[in-house]
Amino acid sequence: MKVLKFGGTSVGSPGNMRAVMDLISDGEQKVVVLSAMSGTTNSLVEISNYLHKKNKDTARIFIGKLESKYKEVLGELFTSDENKKLGLEVVRESFDTIKLFVSGTFNQVGENTILAQGELISTQLFALLMNENGYKTGLLPALNFMRIDEDKVADSQFIRNNIKAVLKEVGEADYYITQGFICKNANNEIDNLQRGGSDYTASLIGAAIEAEEIQIWTDIDGFHDNDPRFVENTKKIDRLSFNEAAELAYFGAKILHPQTVLPARVQNIPVRLKNTMNPMDSVTLRNAEPDGKGIKAVAAKDEITAVKIRSARMLNAYGFLKNIFEIFEKYRTPIDMISTSEVAVSITIDNTQKLTEIKEELDKFGTVEIDSNMSIVCIVGDIIHEERGFASKVFHALNGIPIRMISYGGSKFNISVLVPTTHKKETLQALSNNLLNS
Repeated sequence: MKVLKFGGTSVGSPGNMRAVMDLISDGEQKVVVLSAMSGTTNSLVEISNYLHKKNKDTARIFIGKLESKYKEVLGELFTSDENKKLGLEVVRESFDTIKLFVSGTFNQVGENTILAQGELISTQLFALLMNENGYKTGLLPALNFMRIDEDKVADSQFIRNNIKAVLKEVGEADYYITQGFICKNANNEIDNLQRGGSDYTASLIGAAIEAEEIQIWTDIDGFHDNDPRFVENTKKIDRLSFNEAAELAYFGAKILHPQTVLPARVQNIPVRLKNTMNPMDSVTLRNAEPDGKGIKAVAAKDEITAVKIRSARMLNAYGFLKNIFEIFEKYRTPIDMISTSEVAVSITIDNTQKLTEIKEELDKFGTVEIDSNMSIVCIVGDIIHEERGFASKVFHALNGIPIRMISYGGSKFNISVLVPTTHKKETLQALSNNLLNS
């Protein structure tokens, strides 16, 4: 069985939903993971923000607009009056849930519940559409098998055990439809896998059912060797190893959720990236050796903050780094890059919610400097152990660009540099000119 994921744009209109239906209905049994209709999650976030601010009147206005939009969709999506009525019940049920939080208390659990409604609506409407057109379709409630633990990490064993029970309960079908993004947490509350999490859902399901292939369908052509938003004449990559794809996804390539690769890699399930606008085109990720030496692609990750701790107490001391890392662990703040010298350590983070508290504790160890508005530029490929002098080529290409940090040697597949975001485009272009297109 294959697992196919379709994003919000792919199911963003009645016409797009029918196109997806035609695309998947080839007679092969499969699990189809759907995001919310495009724009819905943004609207639900906006509604939640107004509720957090106790601006209930404005929240009601936005709720009404979004509900009206869905009621218009029903008229275009379904042919029979019966299915229009069933679709209206789906929409009303979700919006009744949202409206409960306007009159009641509102907290993070309420926000997560509101955000879940987009996927709950899109999947139920799509399953109705499939059944209306004669396809034997079952709906798998993701909240019955998708779970994260206390550390917000996917509980793979729980997912594996419970999706099998849900499949058995739903019964035999040709097409199983389920929600991406949403899950339950360790407290059995509605939660989510963060933005882009539908990709991750598909990979977790694929690993749980030992799928023959996982397909991630989007509205773009897959990985390019550089960011086409900033660099002209980029080239599409047809094949990547899982390691290369993971590095690119984490460091800014938006086509794939950063955590998607791991479950598939562990189970050795190929992941195919496909374009709903060009179904014959694809990019394949496999648990294979990298396809050739040298640089494959460049990606950039923005909104990075650099934290530098300088202290003479580091000199010939042990345990200093442990104390530093424990502070970031205490405030659940992941570290992207790290660079050390005898008397200083530099660290980058992309989550600054607890930066004030972190700095207060770091001040006890030495002088702390913070630089914001930075970007990590990641150079990916099979580059370190196979080709002598590669680092010198990278640094020659970046001559004249102010580099704040360098990460080299920690991974065979990645050299990363930290630059001011104002120099990001210049950095990407220089790497294309001197490494990719030379």
